[in-house]
Amino acid sequence: MFIHFSIMMIATKKKGQKFDQKSYDLFFHNIENDLRELGFGDISVNKKMKEFNKILYDILLKIELTVKDQNKFIVNPKLISKYFVELKDQKTKHFKVFETYLSNFFHFCFELSYNNMIKKLLKFKN
Repeated sequence: MFIHFSIMMIATKKKGQKFDQKSYDLFFHNIENDLRELGFGDISVNKKMKEFNKILYDILLKIELTVKDQNKFIVNPKLISKYFVELKDQKTKHFKVFETYLSNFFHFCFELSYNNMIKKLLKFKN
């Protein structure tokens, strides 16, 4: 979820637009509500939300290797292996499939206007 949200934010920024604060707030508000429905208390929810926020920013800042081409998206393999233990080896078929999926997702988001991005994401197919 955080990887997809980060890619949406990156695609929006590369198009020269600003990601809507309301969408960001709604994203985390929904996570908070889900935690409360699972029975977490106020202290636990606050702690988890801080952890989730750190994870999102870690992914956001490190998911893409720096490239000069605005339309290109190169996945940072170190970040993927950090959050997906089974994808530690970059040479495996599974890693390549995941890398291709994320790149395709970025290009799909990049082609959409910001206002339609969330609605159209439901139609994304790899």
